Formats: sequence, C-alpha cells, structure tokens
Amino acid sequence: MFTAIKDFFTVRGMVGKQAVLGDLPKTKELYLSYLKVAWPAIAESVLVGLVSFIDTMMVSVLGTAAVAAVGLTGQPKLIIFAVFFALNISVTAIVSRRKGQEDREGANKTLAQALSLCFVLAVVLCGVGIIVAEPFMRLAGANEDTLADSVVYFRIVVVGLLFTAISGVINSAQRAIGNTKIAMTSNLTANLVNICLNYVLIGGNLGFPMLGVKGAAIATMIGNITACFMSIISVSHKNGYLKLKLNECFRWNREVIKPIILIGSGAGTEQIAIRIGFFLYATAVANLGTVAFATHQICMNILSLSFTFGDGLGVAASSLVGQNLGKRRSDLSYLYGKTGQRVGFFVSMLLVILFVFGGKSLMLLFTGPDEVGYESIIKNGVIIMYFIAICSPAQISQVIFSGCLRGAGDTKFVAFVSLISIGIGRPILTYLFCYPLGWGLIGAWISLIVDQYTRFAFSAARFTSGKWSGIKV
Repeated sequence: MFTAIKDFFTVRGMVGKQAVLGDLPKTKELYLSYLKVAWPAIAESVLVGLVSFIDTMMVSVLGTAAVAAVGLTGQPKLIIFAVFFALNISVTAIVSRRKGQEDREGANKTLAQALSLCFVLAVVLCGVGIIVAEPFMRLAGANEDTLADSVVYFRIVVVGLLFTAISGVINSAQRAIGNTKIAMTSNLTANLVNICLNYVLIGGNLGFPMLGVKGAAIATMIGNITACFMSIISVSHKNGYLKLKLNECFRWNREVIKPIILIGSGAGTEQIAIRIGFFLYATAVANLGTVAFATHQICMNILSLSFTFGDGLGVAASSLVGQNLGKRRSDLSYLYGKTGQRVGFFVSMLLVILFVFGGKSLMLLFTGPDEVGYESIIKNGVIIMYFIAICSPAQISQVIFSGCLRGAGDTKFVAFVSLISIGIGRPILTYLFCYPLGWGLIGAWISLIVDQYTRFAFSAARFTSGKWSGIKV
C-alpha cells in the first residue's frame, strides 16, 4: 500500500502509459519547478477570492439584509464578466504556446489585439450593466429589503469591472509566460486598498462618511482601478518579455485575432453555461428567503477558499501545459497537469480538516447573536460545512484538470461538460431538491456536490486520455 501511495506522487507513477518524448525531470525537480510558477498564482487567486470574502465579512456589521444584498450581485456581475473570462482563457492558451515556440513577437501581438477587443467589449457591457441593474437584481431574487442596496452595489462594482477586464487580460498573458508574481503583487495591493477603504467607508471611521453597502462597492472599485494601473505598468518596461505597443492596438490582424476568437468561442460557451447555471442556482436559493440566502452566501464565500487554491494551481498547470506543447513535449505537459492535481489533493485534505473542525468558527466571522436569524444561520451553516468538506477534493481537482484542458486549447470539451453539469444539471436538481422534495437550503448544496463530482469525473477522464495534446493553436 505504501508503494502505491508513493507512486501516486512520483514521476514514474504519474506518467503512466503516456509516451515519453525525451528526458524527464526527477520527482523533486518536477514539483519544485511547478511550485515556482504555482505559488504566486495560488496567492493571487486566494487574494482575488478574499475580495468577496472580506466584503461580505465587513458588510455583515450592517445586518443580514446587507449580506444578502451584496450576495445577490455576485452572479449577475459574473454573467457580465463571462466574456472576459473567456478572453483571458484564450490569451493564456495562445501566449503560453507562443512562449514555448519562442515567438515573442506573436505573444505581444496577441496581447495587443486581446486588449483592444477587451476595451471595446468592456465599455459596451459595463454600460448595459448599469442601465439594467434594477431589473437584473429583481430577477436575481432581490426583495424589498435588499433591492436598493443591491442595485447601488452592482452599479458601482460594474464600473470597476471595466478596469478589472483590462488587468485580467494583461495578467493572463503574464501568467502564460510563467510570470505569476506580477498578478499576485497587483492583486495584493488591490486587496489592501479594498480593506482599508472598507474600514473607513462602510462604518464611517476616521472622519469619513458612513456609506454602508455603497462604501463597500466604492472600496472594491478603487481597488480594481489600482490593480489595473499596476498591470499596465508591468507591460511598459522596455526589457520585459511582454511589451505593449500602442501602434499594435486596434489594428486588427486576421492571423492574430482568429485563434483568439476560436479558442475564446469555446471558452465563452463554457462561461455562458456556467454563469446562467450559477444565476439560476442562486435565484432558486434566494427564493428560500433572506435568512436562507444570507446563510448560503456566507457558505459560498467559505467554499470559495477551496476554489481559489484550485484556481491558482490550475493557472500554473495551464501555463506549463501550453508552454510544453509549444516545445512539442506533450509528455511534460501531462506530467505538470498531474503534478498540479497531486498538490491540489494534498491541499484539499488540509481544507477538509479546516471545514470539519473549524466550521462554526468560520461562520461566526460573518454573523453575531444580535443578527436576524442568527441561530438558523449558525445551525444550517455548520451542517453545510460538512458538505463543503465533501466537495473540496473534487472541486480542486476538477478546476486543475479543466485549467490544463483550457491551456491546451481544448475549450469545447470543457464547455460541453459545463453546459451539461452546471447549465442544465445543477439548476434542475436544485429546484427538485429545494421545492418538490422540500429539502430547502440543504438540497441546494446536495446538487452542488453532484455537479462538482460530475465535472471532476469528466475532466479527469479527458485529461488522462491525452486527446488534448494534438490540438493546434
């Protein structure tokens, strides 16, 4: 048994039946080279995830309705941002491949074209978001006690998304070449700005006006602007691998833009399926009532801790997969993907311990005895912590494997799985479990677990098959 466990984490055990195309690194060297790229990506992903986590925690001093109001904006915001997630996936896949091919000019042209496309889309979509904010929030399940705050928060945060979109493209290109520290630094700074401004604007401390939920939104927006400017500076250095040339922007080149659109279309389909599925899921839970949705929102923020670790590991694996495919070393791409999953498995075991034994303590960060529905929130939240513990290993592994497939350009397969599992399966099961079967909030979390393990099974099987290695970018 010990030998089997050891092989699970070694190069010999991970490479399996895959064809070996050259010299392979030793196990220690493999993990060290992977973690060198991965740790800043993990730190960045956790920091990005903490923005929502911190906002919810600091807004919780305003009461349950305020927590629910901020939570209601989550999925509508991500629906608008879905197109930019797709664009970022495309940029990562193409720039990492160009890096492996030692085509620096091609990488920089891709960055310039992607930024041009991003800017046009951002102006249009953010404008639409501001205009339709109120009906969007009503559709998301806002009640009279949450509508006003959710509309104000949404409109301000959508303005910040314009800057987030631009920094997202730049950071995706930097990650693709293995430069994950820049994105980490910009997001760390943005988080610090967000936290400081949350403190002074939500409660009106240090002589600032008390703006409540509106203050939290302004803090997030200013943090996004800060990160954007830092990202732009990172591609302004003459000696950097990535150098933004303004004369390349808005000069559409068919040979450059075509792969961006081809890969982005698959990623876009995936993102639309994910966002619609998540939106329907959140709306179904919101209809259970303000206290139930506040409980759900707190637990989703805690679950995001698991996702952020998986996302950071997936970003690193995606970059290394793309670079080694560019070098025509699909065997190394496979090994780096498996290495990411092994590290993710270890991380998930630590998180399981945290969620099982620290669940109540985590819930108490977001609510207190004076809040409406306190006892219900704590009681149901502690139960849901066990569901999060069950979910975590599958969530982290599927996020990593999906990241590898995207890095290889296999976005259509990931989109298909997301459509079936998130876009169709999860909303149907949520409605069935919550209402006809009467399981309420617990039913919503059972459907989430089914979704996560379904995506894990499909993504793991696809990655192990190696079919992604033949895709041309």
